[in-house]
Amino acid sequence: MASRDRNPGGSLDSVSMAIIEQLQEDGRRSYAAIGKAVGLSEAAVRQRVQRLLDQGVMQIVAVTDPLTVGFHRQAMVGMRVEGDIEPVADILATMDEVDYVVITAGSFDLIAELVCEDDDHLLEIINKRIRAIPGVRSTESFVYLKLRKQTYTWGTR
Repeated sequence: MASRDRNPGGSLDSVSMAIIEQLQEDGRRSYAAIGKAVGLSEAAVRQRVQRLLDQGVMQIVAVTDPLTVGFHRQAMVGMRVEGDIEPVADILATMDEVDYVVITAGSFDLIAELVCEDDDHLLEIINKRIRAIPGVRSTESFVYLKLRKQTYTWGTR
């Protein structure tokens, strides 16, 4: 999801939130099983899921371990930006190697997660592409040594 601005206000009813929680537990859960759990018909669940997807509230994707699919280097890159932060965030969001971009408060203006084939690829992205973006004043890289936990089951509020 490129931006969370597509559903301003977070106005979801309890049934939509329950559907999301069902899919967070198992993204392959059938509409019939979800319907049984939340008290809707299969067709009603299908419509609600499509609406949630269309509104950008959620995505249904396969989450992989990058190491097993040929990406042997991951890193978080913190950036300090001069001037308007949003154009820099927009450029980062277009890069295939960047899977996560956030505008932050604190010592960094932006943080991006990179998934790369190897260290040479990571160096190319940081040195030739990120540092070349107008407004990027400095970067600090945090190279991942081992992934201990990755979860998307935080539920809804």
